Amino acid sequence: MLDAAAKPSLDARAAVEAIPRSYNFAADIIERNLKAGRAEKAAFIDPRGSWTYGQLAQRLDRFGNMLRSLGIRPEERIMLALFDTIDWPTAFLGAIKAGVVPIPVNTLMTEDDYRFMLTDSRAKVLVVSEALLPKFANLIGSSADLMHVVVSGENGGGHRRLEDLLASAEREPYTAPTTRDDMCFWLYTSGSTGRPKGAVHVHASLRLTADLYGSGVLGLDESDVCYSVAKLFFAYGLGNALTFPMAAGATTILSPDRPTPEGVAAILRQHPVTAFYAVPTFYAAFLANAAAPRRTDLNLRCCVSAGEALPPDVGRRWKERYGLDVLDGIGSTEMLHIFLSNYPGNVKYGTTGKPVPGYDIRLMDDDGNVITRKGEMGELQVRGPTSAIMYWNDRERSRETFLGEWTRSGDKYLQDEDGYYVYCGRRDDMLKVGGIYVSPFEVEGALCTHPEVLEAAVVAWADIDELIKPKAFVVLKSPEKTCEELAGSSCALSAPLSDNSPGAAAREKNTRAPSQAVVRSSFGRCDRIDRRGVTAL
Repeated sequence: MLDAAAKPSLDARAAVEAIPRSYNFAADIIERNLKAGRAEKAAFIDPRGSWTYGQLAQRLDRFGNMLRSLGIRPEERIMLALFDTIDWPTAFLGAIKAGVVPIPVNTLMTEDDYRFMLTDSRAKVLVVSEALLPKFANLIGSSADLMHVVVSGENGGGHRRLEDLLASAEREPYTAPTTRDDMCFWLYTSGSTGRPKGAVHVHASLRLTADLYGSGVLGLDESDVCYSVAKLFFAYGLGNALTFPMAAGATTILSPDRPTPEGVAAILRQHPVTAFYAVPTFYAAFLANAAAPRRTDLNLRCCVSAGEALPPDVGRRWKERYGLDVLDGIGSTEMLHIFLSNYPGNVKYGTTGKPVPGYDIRLMDDDGNVITRKGEMGELQVRGPTSAIMYWNDRERSRETFLGEWTRSGDKYLQDEDGYYVYCGRRDDMLKVGGIYVSPFEVEGALCTHPEVLEAAVVAWADIDELIKPKAFVVLKSPEKTCEELAGSSCALSAPLSDNSPGAAAREKNTRAPSQAVVRSSFGRCDRIDRRGVTAL
């Protein structure tokens, strides 16, 4: 019988009941470290230096008082478009401590996406990294609700600098009288549709992910040094680089730069990182890079993968190289972090492991029935205490995803004979590349803006490392031409995939660009593109 018990697991119930009704996550996470005598211990290290828990506590209070001085009230929203530096946890936790709701957003999104999210959230304040300010230039004056712009960086571009505001803010500690079930923060997710959805999370959920996975599965403690390739604006990165290490009293390395194998190798050599988090695409690229460090150069004890399924060969090659298993798991923005995972000392490559304590899993067939036989594929649904309470201002999609205690994942899974869950794919046509959803509709639309392209179809294609990449099939306006004659094959076809192209599935050009482009004389249909059939033409 694959269905979970009728009642939620006792682990989940006990974990929730351990959190008092009157509760503020930011106050809890900082105060427990100060009470444990860690005021002088490094909480974060970024390019500007080392920041202790004591310094962080002061920054949180100053940030909260800054918001209050700007007239921002509890439950009002602020948007954070920030790179990973000390300013990220300062703004995120400082807002939460003051009862204000932070909304961290993906720094790779388009102007249209930011416009929608500012309007949808009615954010009163935008805290933005200096380099990202141009993306908001056309939005700042036109947003009906936006009252203040605060810039993280040396040049405010005509707006107030965060460091100046922190320096002038009151130091008096203040904690808003929130509860564990109060709205705490939002994360926007694109998922399987174009328009972003604001997943609303409560205060208790941040602590619960740390208790159930960070401590319960990974066993993090204050001796750990953590680094996450996934950025803080991702639910995955938020747990990896903020919630989990702070709950354990550990130290986190933050980098504002786009992660590359060379850059990450330098970080791992410079800092004694013990807990490393990445996506499968990065693990494969790291292994293939000449700059990858030797096993003796590293201090790792724990490696985690999520965002897409980990190819077994990548996991095995990583273990051969570095002597450590990669713990593959699955989480989601809606569930906040990993709820199904392989465990230290109990890894089965080719599977996503077993449920994290506190979470229950069931597989559903297309008729809505619980699957009871092993080896039969169905849609994975999860029950656990960290589920978002809704998508903001979107009742229809909330009802489609949040089914009482259960949350739909949109992923197809089966359970093998040993009880491990095996990923089979998405329930729709979405591609997941490098941990980011890529819409074939969006890429096809961009390809069709090329002057030589008549029609386009984009499908999933596994590269040499079995990682999913977009593959384009195109019908050209001039049938005698080939892709190679388009001055660079798929590179030329990728040119329309700029930051200004519409949609919200994935934001990075290299993620969305087709890895291969194949010419077809036609798609053999007159109504719509059959993405599965086009590969056989």
